Order: sequence, then structure tokens, then C-alpha cells
Amino acid sequence: MFTKYGYATLGIISFVALILISLSFLIHNDILKYILIILPLLFLIFSLNFFRDPERTIPSKENVVVSPADGTILFVKEVFSNKYVKGKALQISIFMSPLNVHVNRIPISGKIEYLKYFPGKFIAAFEDKASEKNERCEFGIMSKFGRVFFTQVAGFVARRIVYEIKEGDSVYMGERFGMIKFGSRSDVIVPADWLVKVKKDDRVKGGETILFEYPKE
Repeated sequence: MFTKYGYATLGIISFVALILISLSFLIHNDILKYILIILPLLFLIFSLNFFRDPERTIPSKENVVVSPADGTILFVKEVFSNKYVKGKALQISIFMSPLNVHVNRIPISGKIEYLKYFPGKFIAAFEDKASEKNERCEFGIMSKFGRVFFTQVAGFVARRIVYEIKEGDSVYMGERFGMIKFGSRSDVIVPADWLVKVKKDDRVKGGETILFEYPKE
């Protein structure tokens, strides 16, 4: 299964690959012929892998925040949030390599109360300053357990952020809402009274892996 966000890109890449491979049959230089066959095929295979969109098992619990993206946990840290959550908070950052699934999913059910897009730089996504300097989109969800803030952050390779939600929308845990094309990062911030369920270097799956749990009374 491939994401709808990649249909146009896959169509263009497939068309270009077909043209180049067809041209290779008109060339008598063996080295150039093999280059025109192998390179387009490799790039097409990479693109098919990048735009894959597997199904995920969404947790049945309501009092959890799931990962909005596939990738590796860069860090878990205490922060003071001056955006949406406000005050003492916990932050988890996820690095998405070009080989990860890049479809993004909603981390918790609720209502989109905050959404803001920032043009910016393209610093390597694993650097801490990328979350404030890079092109990004920030979201805030008011859930029944409080405010949850999360981001799409473009990386050194990523050059396009795609999202199809807006302020006022009701959203549901695990549903697809967009993607970042070709390598990126996602940050999730919750109030300090949530419990952290992952650690640095853990591998996570979007819509499935639990990052935080709200303690039940």
C-alpha cells in the first residue's frame, strides 16, 4: 500500500525511469546503457519504499499519546514550553531517516486548537536546534487529558511538509494527516505529569508505539 501523498511523485519518477530505460536500448555504449537502466530502477525502488503506507494497530487506550511518526528516539527531556502546552513539560524527539515510513499520524484524539507553519532552514534533523530553526509545522491538540503539542520538522534532505488538517478539526488517534518528504523529524511535548513510556534510541512506529501515558487516578 502506498500513501496518496506520493502518487504524483511516484508517477513522475516512473515516467522518467521508463523514458531513460527506453533510451538505453538506443545506446551502443555498454557502460552508459547499464547506467541508464540501473540508476532509474534503483531510484524507483527507493521511492516505492519511501512512499509505502502500512496499516497500524492503534492502541485501545484513550489516555496515551502515540508516536506521530516512524523512526528512532533522539532524546527524552524535560523542557519549559512557551508554546501551547505552556510551563514545565516533557519532550520526545523522533528522527525519521529516508528509509523509514514517512506518513504522519495523529498522536491523540481531540480538537486541533493550534496550527502554525514556519518557513525556515534545512539543518540536519538530528540536531537539537532543528526544531526551532528548520522549516516546520506546529500543531496543538486539546484532548480529554489536556494539551498535546507536536511538530513536523523538515531535515537536511526533506524539502516538503504535507498536512491536511486545520484549526477546529476533530482528530482521532492514529489517523493519517500528512507526511514529510525525504527525511525529517517530529517532536512531541506534553505536560510534566504524563508518564514517559520510551527511551533514547528506541525504534517507534507511527500510530502504534505509545510515547506517553496519562496516569489514571
